[in-house]
Amino acid sequence: MEQSRAITRKSASNLALAFILLPREKRDAMSALYAFCREVDDVADEDSVPVEKRREGLAAWREDIRRACAGGQPQFAVNQELQPVIKQFGLRFELFDELIKGCEMDLEKLRYENWEQLELYCYRVASVVGLLSIEIFGYTNPQCRDYAIALGRALQLTNILRDVRTDAARGRIYLPLDELARCGLSEKEILQSEFSDRYAKLAAVVADRARDCYRLAREVLPAEDRRSMVAAELMGSVYWRLLCKLERQNYDVFGPRPTRLSKPHKLALIARSWLRFAVGATSPNYGTP
Repeated sequence: MEQSRAITRKSASNLALAFILLPREKRDAMSALYAFCREVDDVADEDSVPVEKRREGLAAWREDIRRACAGGQPQFAVNQELQPVIKQFGLRFELFDELIKGCEMDLEKLRYENWEQLELYCYRVASVVGLLSIEIFGYTNPQCRDYAIALGRALQLTNILRDVRTDAARGRIYLPLDELARCGLSEKEILQSEFSDRYAKLAAVVADRARDCYRLAREVLPAEDRRSMVAAELMGSVYWRLLCKLERQNYDVFGPRPTRLSKPHKLALIARSWLRFAVGATSPNYGTP
């Protein structure tokens, strides 16, 4: 697991941070899964490489993970480390394939016309990661899958709101174009990082959709599986507070510094999540006013 651990440590992401609450075996398994997600995402996001080369790179990852899932001999080191995890937890190739399709969307689509298109993207790049993760976390009630889908969508919509400026710098707009039109906003304003009351109105619409997803995740997570979802619940807490911070700044993300939670704030959330886990708290720490 050395390469997967190294990729996870280097990323310093919120997802990797959540692994600290897991027992060692599951922490290593999640590191292997995260490393795969990081690698395929990096292939898609390497703008200095021609699109066709990136498409070929993703196709190579698809075939290699297919071999890993089928009990063959994967060529990529990350997939070699992931293969025992796939076998132990019954991870399905179909979900890895959906994830790669999400990465391929970033090669093909720089705009999303409506919510239907955007929700497919969110499902593939975020909810699918949740569906793979809950197999590692362990659950008893199949309703956990609905939880993973809803929470994944909530996290991705929060990411989209946070990263509007950095995405625009790469020519990408993930906010639905029909919502832009309803708010009287042009693509040019987004691409030029122009903040306005009209943009704040648009962002609030997206934030409301994200809040609905957080609330749905909160409602559908079965009580008997809450303890096993402790890492996912920490993710929900971190991103919920990030969404609240965006709201407090009126969704203005066009300044020089990206909106983030401070490291002390994240550590406090970890401590709080661990304490809630230790005392057997059953209510999620997000999705409420």
